Amino acid sequence: MLIVDAFDPWRRVVADLLAQADDVYTTSFASDGPEAVRKAAELRPDVILMDVDLPTLNGTQAARHIRRTVPESKIVFLSSLSAPEVVGSALRAGGRGYVLKADAQEVLRGIEAVLLGRYFLSTSVSGIDSRQHMANATRDEL
Repeated sequence: MLIVDAFDPWRRVVADLLAQADDVYTTSFASDGPEAVRKAAELRPDVILMDVDLPTLNGTQAARHIRRTVPESKIVFLSSLSAPEVVGSALRAGGRGYVLKADAQEVLRGIEAVLLGRYFLSTSVSGIDSRQHMANATRDEL
């Protein structure tokens, strides 16, 4: 797993949380979009846990690059932002999940869901039709 977030202490908190899961291993960290794109191409992780709000190249822009170069990597967005337009943009960029930072257990559930081939949307996110975004994302993957 590649963890992408600009705030180093938060990356460590997430890594510690994931260390408690039996089948989730953190392989690397990135602090901005360009570094995430490089490391995704190099490491080809199963899952990329990516913040939406990144410096230089934001998370949705980085996700578009990653989807072209490493389409097998599943991207789960992890953010404190829950505005419908932000969530929708992240899903359209290739995200298979969107989880709010406030709920550690949902982070684990989101990762587990995408590892099983499902999409995941945090229960705290409202105001978007997740089925529509998921259907559009699925069509874009074909």
